[in-house]
Amino acid sequence: MADEALHMNAPTTSGAATAAVADIEVNRDELDASIEQFVVKNPGYYQQAFHKIHDTTSGIPMTFNTAAALLGPLWSAARGVWGLFWGFLILEIIAWVQIGRGTWGELGAADLQRALEQESRAQDFFDRAAAAIANGDDGSRFETLGNNLMLAAERSRAAADAAAADGFMILVSGLALLAILRIGQGIWSNIAYEKQYSDWRVKPDETPSGIDNMSALFGGLLVLAVMPLTIYRFTVENVPDYLTAFPANSDTYSNTARWLEGQIDSAAAAGSGTFDGIVLAVRSVLDTVSLALMGTPWPVVMIVICVIAWRSAGPRVAIFTAAALAYIAFLGYWEIAMETVALVGAAVVLCVVIGIPLGIWFGKSERAYKFAEPVLDLMQTLPAFVYLIPIIAFFGTGNPPGILATIIFGMPPVVRLTALGVRGVPDSIKEAASAFGASGRQILRDVEIPLALPSIMTGVNQTILMCLSMVVIISLIGGGGLGQVILEALQFAAKGPGLLGGFAILFVAMVIDRIVQGAFRRSDLKN
Repeated sequence: MADEALHMNAPTTSGAATAAVADIEVNRDELDASIEQFVVKNPGYYQQAFHKIHDTTSGIPMTFNTAAALLGPLWSAARGVWGLFWGFLILEIIAWVQIGRGTWGELGAADLQRALEQESRAQDFFDRAAAAIANGDDGSRFETLGNNLMLAAERSRAAADAAAADGFMILVSGLALLAILRIGQGIWSNIAYEKQYSDWRVKPDETPSGIDNMSALFGGLLVLAVMPLTIYRFTVENVPDYLTAFPANSDTYSNTARWLEGQIDSAAAAGSGTFDGIVLAVRSVLDTVSLALMGTPWPVVMIVICVIAWRSAGPRVAIFTAAALAYIAFLGYWEIAMETVALVGAAVVLCVVIGIPLGIWFGKSERAYKFAEPVLDLMQTLPAFVYLIPIIAFFGTGNPPGILATIIFGMPPVVRLTALGVRGVPDSIKEAASAFGASGRQILRDVEIPLALPSIMTGVNQTILMCLSMVVIISLIGGGGLGQVILEALQFAAKGPGLLGGFAILFVAMVIDRIVQGAFRRSDLKN
């Protein structure tokens, strides 16, 4: 009960507490006991500091932690305030680098080395001039070059002397920055520590409290590992190569690359029948869609698309669709635009047919989703140019491999959002349906899928847009459509054709997006 009273009476905000919170009556005895339990050592000081922070309603509470100012990041590590530790450690490294540069840094060493090289070359020209005069030839040209190099060497020495003279100011600036940072740590440490105390009262098992010797040791080791090497790197002129470049072995790269190539070639040869079957299935879907779009007379296709847009999304979308199709047709992009729609349509159909059942499965099985989540992350984060390499190795080039690459890139959204929608169906509704005698399949068909439909349709929409974004990329492996127009424009730096083709892709994407969104809105309004 005492602990509950403490949580109810004590303020939960720090520094920027409002006047309303400041007026809440606080049981100071219980608050002091809680602070003592949290800080363990030196409780009297922290009780006064935390009270002052609690009582401050505006501005920065003026408390100063001498231990934090003297020990710097080590105090933060010992107390477990790791955010403060890393922030001030990075800033202090900057100050110590300036101190090192001003104390033992070889300022102007590069200019001095340049001056020595210029003087050496000048002396060489003087020797050649003397040899030419000794042979009775004209050596004035060599003397002129030598004199010019000597003037350049004098300028380099002057720059080196100026840089060396700045050492004292760099040292002073580093010391001033270090003093400012330590004062800042002294002022800010209590504020950060009081915030940690507030977190500890909510989650005592997860928030560090007191002084942890292991944390202090770990923080000291981090300081020793990070600070000296960084200071050495930025204050010494001739740094060993192993500090600036990782000592990698080129043979490791070559052997690993050859091993990967061998594994991919072996897998491609062993599974050639399976891969050919997949390509045949994808080509069948693609040929069907292409025949419907490109084999049918263009007026029929245009009328059907406009009617679908009108019935699905309304007259304004139908007008926009007609204008977009007119733009594509009048610029001569009709056939390749229909090829693009066929590519995207085939990819979207396969993504939806495969992705929605997987999403339903992952939404109902936590174990399956945890297993699939890293795979979905890989599919979304791996750059498209990377997985084009195994796609080519296993499936060859052309439109079907391009569709497979598009599926890899475009399927994760519909899977994730379908799983999210199925998980978002309230358990109470499913229990009510089960109480009325509905089977598991009926609950899925009549309850879960209708309630998850907004999330599923959002996933379908995102999949469509992501598949369209792959149009240009799949042209790199022999895919056709509008992506080929953009690729050729890039190869020949043709700005006009590139922009016209880009606008055509944009209009195709917008038409599909508006139709799908409009159809979903209308079905939602009817429900």
